[in-house]
Amino acid sequence: MRSRPVPDLVEAATNGDRLSLARTISLIERGGDPAREVSRLMFPKGGSAHTIGITGAPGAGKSTLTDQLIRHIRSEAGGEREVSVLAVDPSSPRTGGAFLGDRVRMQDHATDGGVFIRSMASRGHLGGLALATPEAIRALDAAGFPLVIVETVGVGQVEIEVAGAADTTVVVVNPGWGDAIQANKAGLIEVADIFVINKADRPGVEEVERDLNWALDQTMWPAWRPPILKTVSSTGEGVPELMAAIEEHLTTFEKSGELAERRALRLTDELAEIVARRLEAKARAAVGESRFDDLRTRMTGREIDPHSAADQVLESIS
Repeated sequence: MRSRPVPDLVEAATNGDRLSLARTISLIERGGDPAREVSRLMFPKGGSAHTIGITGAPGAGKSTLTDQLIRHIRSEAGGEREVSVLAVDPSSPRTGGAFLGDRVRMQDHATDGGVFIRSMASRGHLGGLALATPEAIRALDAAGFPLVIVETVGVGQVEIEVAGAADTTVVVVNPGWGDAIQANKAGLIEVADIFVINKADRPGVEEVERDLNWALDQTMWPAWRPPILKTVSSTGEGVPELMAAIEEHLTTFEKSGELAERRALRLTDELAEIVARRLEAKARAAVGESRFDDLRTRMTGREIDPHSAADQVLESIS
């Protein structure tokens, strides 16, 4: 079967065809010229969705919490508010449209036309998930979803970058998760707009809250100090309060102009990353793999320093 032209696919996706939307995200995952064309066509059609990043250590209950957020959002306003979820897994090369691990429970929403859930891994996109994710978010935005939730599987560098690229970033921790030093080591204090102590029906909640408050006290928060909320995602306890805090954060940042500034900074960073990735690919192709390997060998042998080696690589495209 012949694949549909990208413009037709994008038009169908932005007119509500969920299968076409899934296929556009697959193109984004694969990268190359079709992904660039999707990005070019989708970009002018979006810009209004509120993106919510949810990150935290594995086992923190992020997927269950996301599931409860979906239920809460869909129950508001008579089910008129639609939501999409991008479940990002940098460790899996073959997620496609499948649900990962404990995300299976989110299939309960599969028959709800107001919910779109997609698991995604980078399968060839230049720049990996750090660049594929914002493009997938734009596709969901252009498809008309006012809310896009981005859930990551852990707290590695990629996950923090992905979640931190949202308008509002929610960091989920558990009782017994660890102290403020661990939070600082993981870089969570810097990216968090809201902290959630999930599984708050277990012992140790006060200790985690104390440690997080201590860590937050070490940083200046001129406009917004991340609140610390408690939830029990298995029952939905605390989820309405979490959604209220997410909306308060959006409203506060919209009024202050911080939201527009944050989005502009993300686009600037994305541009710089795209240029860097393309130049790297162009330079490696021009210099050739054998010479590139030779330079690496010479650096390992201390015959040449990295900057001088880079000069030789860049000379090949000058």
